[in-house]
Amino acid sequence: MAVKTHTLISLWFALTVPVIFWDATYCFFRPRSMVGGDLHWIWTPYALYQEIDYVYGLKALQEGSGFTNAQSALNVVENFMNIGYLYLAHVTKSPVAPLLGFASATMTLSKTVLYWLQEYYCGGCAVGHNDFKTLFIYWIIPNGLWLVFPSYILYVFWNDISSALHLADRATAKTKSKQQ
Repeated sequence: MAVKTHTLISLWFALTVPVIFWDATYCFFRPRSMVGGDLHWIWTPYALYQEIDYVYGLKALQEGSGFTNAQSALNVVENFMNIGYLYLAHVTKSPVAPLLGFASATMTLSKTVLYWLQEYYCGGCAVGHNDFKTLFIYWIIPNGLWLVFPSYILYVFWNDISSALHLADRATAKTKSKQQ
């Protein structure tokens, strides 16, 4: 059975790979990647973002918060899974591609939910200082995409994987009935 690919899902994975690597390297290179750092020119938009989300800012770095880089390390793993999905789905046309895509999207969604719950349970300790408009435009919308798209991917791959499993189950039952 040929692997079923979905343009929107493949596009999401392909477009987010460089974004995720860019974000992770910003975190790993702090303080050099931050405002005033010799490498900041690579991550110029983070001049604003490090003031909106303290997880990315000087506060977390000075406090020795490990969350930022721990999350970034998982982002790198997730990213290699995204690349693996694209390779399996579009190059080798492997039927296991949806399983890897499902695992990667689960990882993305879980980390994003954790990120939001951290903010909820700490009372907005990293983003609560923003006015609503700033929070909405620069934190809720961009981070919300990482909830919406992975949820959609999980839904699609759940249907693909369950359909394949039901088909395999029917084929197995048919083979068993012929053998009897």
